[in-house]
Amino acid sequence: MGPVDERGLRELLVESDDLQSDAMRTARRDLDDYVEAALDTRASRDPGGQWPGWGKAGLAVGLAGAGALLAASPAAADTAQDVQALQTAASLENLAVATYKTALTLPFIGGAEANGVVKAFAEKTMAQHTEHGQAFNAAAAKLGGKAQNDPNAKYAAVVQQTVPTIKGPADVVALAIALEDVAAQTYTKNVSQVSTPELRQLFASVAGVESQHKAILLAVKALLDGGAPQLIALPPDAAKLPDAAGGVGFPDAFFPTEKASPVDEGAVK
Repeated sequence: MGPVDERGLRELLVESDDLQSDAMRTARRDLDDYVEAALDTRASRDPGGQWPGWGKAGLAVGLAGAGALLAASPAAADTAQDVQALQTAASLENLAVATYKTALTLPFIGGAEANGVVKAFAEKTMAQHTEHGQAFNAAAAKLGGKAQNDPNAKYAAVVQQTVPTIKGPADVVALAIALEDVAAQTYTKNVSQVSTPELRQLFASVAGVESQHKAILLAVKALLDGGAPQLIALPPDAAKLPDAAGGVGFPDAFFPTEKASPVDEGAVK
């Protein structure tokens, strides 16, 4: 493999940082709106345990500064599965953090042999996943659940088996693709499993971010595997890209969910 194009990777790092800032602004807003709606609805439950208005087509819930209209259903009264989904999401983020932390101990990622930009990218991505996990845990805690501070056990075993086989940067990218894919598939499936529009929007938004990460990583890996790291740049030199470049990042017509973690897989027992 030839030398890594530092300029291109620096541009990718800037793009990643911008994407993270935008995503976390939306995530914090959606999480705050969801928590407030859930707590307001819980407080409005009458002494007999019935939830006023849940049998109607819709329920107007007064959110501070939002005035959002929530589509109502009986499931919206139960936050237990929502908390589990948040805890499982946190477990996947914790796993990503642990994986990047391990990768940074490798000489070609975080040591003396490391490319400075590759190292910075790994450090920045690790920080972003830390922020994601903190946001999910904060919402779970506000809903009366416990924070999930452990990595997802199922995929942690996969990472543990893979790390000893890593020989270079392309192997790290392949592992990152696998983790981003699991997270994206999980959050995509969560959209149909959680109870409120705010939380559905949150998971849909984060799934989009994770799938975009996966698409970028797939393109980067294809160029690394093809011995053309100099083409990793934003904007790319389209005239020099291989014909497959337009589709390599999007292998699926419809995003799959067969690798999604069950909603309770990372829940705190």
